[in-house]
Amino acid sequence: MNINYVELAGLNSLERKKLCERPSVDLRDLIPKVAPIIEDVKARGDAALIDYTLKFDGATMAAGDFRVPRESMDGALRNIHPSLREAIQTSVANITKFHEFQKEPRTREIEIMPGIVAGEMTIPLNSVGLYVPRGKGSFPSMMMMAAVPAKVAGIKRIVAVSPPDRFGKADQASLAAACMIGVDEFYAIGGVQAIAALAYGTKTILPVYKIVGPGSGFVLAAKQWLSTEIDTGLPAGPSEAIILADDSVDAMTAAIDLLIEAEHGPDSSAYLVTPDAELAREALRILPDLVSKLPGERRAFCETVLSHSGGVVLASDMEDAIRFVNEFAPEHLQVLTKKPRDILEQIVTAGETLLGPFTPGTLANYSIGPNAILPTSGFAKTASALSVRDFTRKMSFAEVTKEGFDSLAPKTLALAQYEGFAAHAEALIHRLKAQSQ
Repeated sequence: MNINYVELAGLNSLERKKLCERPSVDLRDLIPKVAPIIEDVKARGDAALIDYTLKFDGATMAAGDFRVPRESMDGALRNIHPSLREAIQTSVANITKFHEFQKEPRTREIEIMPGIVAGEMTIPLNSVGLYVPRGKGSFPSMMMMAAVPAKVAGIKRIVAVSPPDRFGKADQASLAAACMIGVDEFYAIGGVQAIAALAYGTKTILPVYKIVGPGSGFVLAAKQWLSTEIDTGLPAGPSEAIILADDSVDAMTAAIDLLIEAEHGPDSSAYLVTPDAELAREALRILPDLVSKLPGERRAFCETVLSHSGGVVLASDMEDAIRFVNEFAPEHLQVLTKKPRDILEQIVTAGETLLGPFTPGTLANYSIGPNAILPTSGFAKTASALSVRDFTRKMSFAEVTKEGFDSLAPKTLALAQYEGFAAHAEALIHRLKAQSQ
């Protein structure tokens, strides 16, 4: 098995930049393919959904089959294995507790100057669509990560969509999680057609105000195409991670944790970055055996990732390793060092940072509490994890008394006149004259 091995000290600036590139899907190639589907759903509604569900998912469904009845959601919650139900309950509780921590006061205000008060109101969105993928498996974890913050935020109408199997059935664990959280509507549709239905609505599915959730390249292309018409949320693409380690961690732990994100798919990225040459050599030695023991599909994913968009990176020192992490801006960063809290203060671009040997990505992806829907492809430089804030909006307000107006209006008049806005100026002059009479 071929595993990439790179020494940062030997790279020039262009080679270092190239190392940060992801195996991205070129959305410019996909948009011409998704646009006709979107327009067809917009024009034909449910009839188009029926056709594309048969074409892409192999399921023969009528329009009335798309919505999962409430009793089926209740049944899924009752019928899943007790250990799985308990795991979902624990995860939902932890995710809820963390997102409750994110909530802001309904209203807050400040006195700007005597007679002038301004503030903000936090208002939940009216509706939201949650896309839960199913292409490379079933992901009740994504249902929990998307639906819990929406519920905590106070969204009035939470709509989930997820691809059906070839019998037209939704994933039972995802249904159970949706039921437990309180999702209002669940539709067994997926792909580009589901995104279009959420954006435009059909006879069966009313449109929503915003769409969130990760998906395939086609789903991402559909969201980009529709982004001028509807808020399509966080840019969440293929999974990626960096394991940052020093000589305090054993190579087996670092190598095993490297595979957590690598097994997500062939378009993932996963690097072990360390200034310790011995750790790097030992990880390179044991990784092939670890990968060989994985199930077929996951093994193939890891082999592809570690030979193309992942592997082992040797830094000249920890400062250089941290600099590379911040250049890469990973979705997930796990810090396996002597003093991980000291490293935390130096990380400025990761989507999330997991500290210490007992905080593997496995726990973070499912059940610690912080959201696992994170910015990818370098967007962690400017974007944040999905949160309660993504399901609310801010409305500012202000109130000026006579005292405040008398103080501020003459100064503001000068600005309005300088910019040539006569009506702006007249609104102030009228009041100032009335005050003087």
